[in-house]
Amino acid sequence: MSQYATVARLVNPNRLRAIYLAARYDGGTIDGPRGTDSELVGLVSEPYESLDGARDRLERLRESLSRRGDRRAVFLTIYTAMTRAVQRSIERGRFADSEWMRRYTVTFANYYREAFLAFEEGRVGAVPEPWRIAFGTAVAGDALVVQDAFLGINAHINYDLALTIRDVGVDPNRAEKRDDHRTINDILAALVDAQQAALADLYAPGIDKLDSSLGRFDETLSLFALTEGRAQAWRVGVVLTDFDVQPIVSYARWVLRTTATGGAVFILAPTLDPDTMDVLERVEREQFELRDALDLLDLKFETVLSG
Repeated sequence: MSQYATVARLVNPNRLRAIYLAARYDGGTIDGPRGTDSELVGLVSEPYESLDGARDRLERLRESLSRRGDRRAVFLTIYTAMTRAVQRSIERGRFADSEWMRRYTVTFANYYREAFLAFEEGRVGAVPEPWRIAFGTAVAGDALVVQDAFLGINAHINYDLALTIRDVGVDPNRAEKRDDHRTINDILAALVDAQQAALADLYAPGIDKLDSSLGRFDETLSLFALTEGRAQAWRVGVVLTDFDVQPIVSYARWVLRTTATGGAVFILAPTLDPDTMDVLERVEREQFELRDALDLLDLKFETVLSG
């Protein structure tokens, strides 16, 4: 495939929908946290230098958020499990280029760290829009746990990952690196299933026909799915690597930012009927606490990771 064919593939029907949603989004007013927390800032102030260090500090941040009842812990519970799974696969020799995968994973984590730090310090204008929506929604606490989960996944996969690929490079042995990038899809599949099972269990008390009701959230994953999102990240990363022509670079960055923002808008306004949303909200108010959700996610992920 030619370089220009890759540029042409940056926008497909799903991405057009995201662009449309982003165009309708007025940005709103998203404030930073209610006050800067020095402990949280301390956990993210220094760059991650190693995979062990990134994993350990992400897990400490996750635990700190959990203690505070901060809903940013929802995505971070998912992300730390994914980081552990990728690290285990690296250590087991599953990738052709293990060193590249280590740099890839650490660089990816640093994009999350930088966005979190800027938000926590109140530098909201420095936070990429998809993360601004995800963090702002989480600290406001006015969305569903399932939405908090998907908002973080959207920002990290549909925005950060392409920049990560650009930073770590795709050459030499581009085909080998692309295959390693794709291998992660298989690693994450079981964790995605565990996440969905945990969320289904959480909302089950209030829903008679769970699959047809909560399952509508799967439209989010089909529109901005991990596999499709990761494929798009590779395409954008390659374009940002191969071209130094400003109009093309600017276009790729625009597609990246706009479609990830559109993904967040979609997650905040899913195609669920109002009665179903009312049921889901009531289940969250009456049936479980944030700690229950985090514990169940932990349990499901640990079952996968220990298998």
